[in-house]
Amino acid sequence: MPSYTMINKKTGEEQEMVLTLAEREDLLSKGEWKQKLTTAKFITGHGDVARRQAGSEWNNFLKKIDKNAGRHSKIQT
Repeated sequence: MPSYTMINKKTGEEQEMVLTLAEREDLLSKGEWKQKLTTAKFITGHGDVARRQAGSEWNNFLKKIDKNAGRHSKIQT
């Protein structure tokens, strides 16, 4: 089930709730709560920047995969 951040209209309190769509609609129709709308959070970075941020363990893991993948491997480490 999805999780929603709901705001109590009287107190302003934010509460994380796990609700079905029907439960969410029912809660909103009563008028005591409103849903906080958020946007997706994206991780930026391209190519080597993202790999450097991942750390040396990730690079070592990719090298191990490349070594065991065979001579026609397309993994670039």
